[in-house]
Amino acid sequence: MPSHRRTLLKVIILGDSGVGKTSLMNQYPLNLAIWDTAGQERFQSLGVAFYRGADCCVLVYDVNSLKSFDNLNNWREEFLIQASPSDPENFPFVVLGNKVDVDGGNSRVVSEKKARAWCASKGNIPYFETSAKEGVNVEEAFQCIAKNAQKSEEEEEIYLPDTIDVGSSSQPRSTGCEC
Repeated sequence: MPSHRRTLLKVIILGDSGVGKTSLMNQYPLNLAIWDTAGQERFQSLGVAFYRGADCCVLVYDVNSLKSFDNLNNWREEFLIQASPSDPENFPFVVLGNKVDVDGGNSRVVSEKKARAWCASKGNIPYFETSAKEGVNVEEAFQCIAKNAQKSEEEEEIYLPDTIDVGSSSQPRSTGCEC
């Protein structure tokens, strides 16, 4: 059975301006198509073309900014509306709490516990605390992102059989993180 697969995975990285999205992206030199809003968050609705076809969505906030954390809901909802994934309940997201290095952690306002609780409430989204500046947990986070994006892409794989059996049903899918 021949299959047609894309060789490039599309990862969308979203979050408020200044949370470190570009810095995180630049720390991880893997061959992913990572689409960064490049500080244009003021255009909240970035358009369907930006989001469509994504294999994973990374939500980034600054652990020193409650507002950037509170806005994760908006970014997640905006992505689901614009991308219209076929199975929104199981679409792979990863959350990164960035800038853990700032001020030796003394200016932190969002606890790891609070962030993990939010991720659990959204279907057990994988969570990593990172420092793009110092490279803390960036490799591990992007390994998980790449794994989830690849898993998502494989589940969307299109098979072109020689004959079509209209009586077969599709198997249930799971996109749980095993990172």
